[in-house]
Amino acid sequence: MATAKKTPSGKWRCLAYIGKDENGKRQYKSFTAASKKEAEFQATLFLTNKRYEENSMTISKAVAEYIASKENVLSPSTIEGYRNVERNRLSEIADIEIADFDTITAQKYINEMARRLSAKSVANAWGLVAAAVKQQAPEKVLTVTLPSKKKRVRELPTAAEVIAAIKGTDIELPALLAMWLSLRMSEVRGLKYKDVRDGVLTVRRTILTVDGEHIIREQNKTYESTRRLTLSPYLEELIGTGAPDDFIIPMTGETIYKHFVRAIEAAGLPHMRFHDLRHLSASVLVSLGIPNLYSRERGGWSTDSILESVYQHTFSADRAAVDTKVNDYFEGLLSLKTNSNLNKGFNDNDM
Repeated sequence: MATAKKTPSGKWRCLAYIGKDENGKRQYKSFTAASKKEAEFQATLFLTNKRYEENSMTISKAVAEYIASKENVLSPSTIEGYRNVERNRLSEIADIEIADFDTITAQKYINEMARRLSAKSVANAWGLVAAAVKQQAPEKVLTVTLPSKKKRVRELPTAAEVIAAIKGTDIELPALLAMWLSLRMSEVRGLKYKDVRDGVLTVRRTILTVDGEHIIREQNKTYESTRRLTLSPYLEELIGTGAPDDFIIPMTGETIYKHFVRAIEAAGLPHMRFHDLRHLSASVLVSLGIPNLYSRERGGWSTDSILESVYQHTFSADRAAVDTKVNDYFEGLLSLKTNSNLNKGFNDNDM
């Protein structure tokens, strides 16, 4: 039970612990009264009522409240992922009250999901449920075991095979932007003609589709979200010109995906997702001997604060050398020019 302390004014104050905020900082509700006993009584009554309300709340309601509390601070795609879990992954536990949701019940829920879902999907669903329960009942402890992730080996077509499949089609530019420049589909969709200047493409915007609504998200100028990439003559010509605020790729995500899969299937290649083009891009960077430092910067993969500080001190000439080497590789695949150094590793002389 919380203990009241006397304040300089002579009154008594008792703090009731109500949980932690998003940053992990402990939060309290204060109760002040003329006597120590009264202050402690008010705090105890508050906590008793709070625990009753928390424990009588169902898992489905707790999840709904958690999602609502995060709508303005998390990305639309993350919220959409939460809603997908809410719609499709809670049937077994939706009506269970938090008071009855113990470790055994939670583990059974996880075990059932693991029978039909990937380890990643199970982890995502449990992560949401655990966070929702924690928000309503901070002192509740659920110790569970999640399924281990299994490494999947997938055979992807080569960059040359993909280029042969898409060249001359309406999906060529979106696919090349993803494979050549390591762009995500949302980044491809967010590009505008004003983002191309003096042969350099600035990636600063994304378009996400959530519940059928297209959401344009302007990104801050950070090393994770915004990057500048040198365009090759081929890409620059393929992009062409347009009104500054017009989108370079005026397609929905669904259209891009369907057209890409259709082109891959028509070429008789193994199935691959549009997002796999980024994986293919990473493979190309490795095969060319591009250091991880530049690969992560180029693809916007870094989340490491230490690497961020390193990026701040890389020279633009170094990054230009990386862009040139990658551009030479893809230009070579397109048979537009011959680069005699394609098979050479990335060495200090290139920087």
